[in-house]
Amino acid sequence: MTRNFLDIAFTPSVIAAQEHAYGRAAAPGQPGDRDLLGPEEIAFLGLRDSFYMATVSETGWPYVQHRGGPPGFLKVLGPSEIAFADLRGNRQLLSTGNLTANDRVALILVDYPRRMRLKILGHARAFDRGADPMLEARLGANEAGGKVERMIRIDVIAFDWNCPQHITPRWTKTEIDAVVAPLRARIAELEGLVKD
Repeated sequence: MTRNFLDIAFTPSVIAAQEHAYGRAAAPGQPGDRDLLGPEEIAFLGLRDSFYMATVSETGWPYVQHRGGPPGFLKVLGPSEIAFADLRGNRQLLSTGNLTANDRVALILVDYPRRMRLKILGHARAFDRGADPMLEARLGANEAGGKVERMIRIDVIAFDWNCPQHITPRWTKTEIDAVVAPLRARIAELEGLVKD
């Protein structure tokens, strides 16, 4: 676990719960400015085609939203900054509205086939389309499938790699098609031989 993630996540109530359940608690982290994304995190983020983002309303209720796009739609802008083009969805704007009251976000990104999970904590800001043309260009907003309504920029404060326990392996249709394509070709070849 990264230093800053420990400091943020291991609150007194979490430490008390650990002591109650296990008779001991993990040592809290030493406060730091932020955890910087390294090569492993950057590569992992570049391959994701979806993630889950949690925000908190001004009434204190959490809200979790799925975000998806082509692999790499979540861009790493720097070692402590990520962003994505936000496409039109159900037009409820819960995440966007929540960010105006509380900019804290938590992201969970999962690689199901490899059973890997990255958690990110940060501060997010939404930019309307046209407010930052340079950011739009970096995010490929003009090439994104669907209607881009805004850009979301996240200042990464902390991250943590989760253990693979209880992650059920799953594959996308594209991943399965790539594996099955040679089998289909061989079946077609054999069917052709049988007909002759």
